[in-house]
Amino acid sequence: MLARQHRFHGYNSLKKVYPKSKSLRGSMISLRYTDRSPKSYRVAVVVSKKVSKSAVKRNRIRRRVYEAIRLSGSIPPSTDLIFNVYSDQVAEIDFKNLQDQLNELLLKVNQN
Repeated sequence: MLARQHRFHGYNSLKKVYPKSKSLRGSMISLRYTDRSPKSYRVAVVVSKKVSKSAVKRNRIRRRVYEAIRLSGSIPPSTDLIFNVYSDQVAEIDFKNLQDQLNELLLKVNQN
């Protein structure tokens, strides 16, 4: 799990990011990001009920994505990142495949 300082706290903090963020889309996950100049990065993973009605499955997806992000070494230092999962296949795909998809999105953020 990511350290507490690298996670969003409260619903209003996400609302502040959405209006000024840029978007990237992968095959199962989209990423919204914005700069956060002097501070460290923050990450949120959003899995809606449209993905799965089961809270157990949504939480499993969320935990897998957080772990893949934690193990990734290419997180931009001062950005806010919001990962939106829109496929329930994230719960069953190979973890290496999930990491590759997230790293691909994070590399695009680093290039911009």
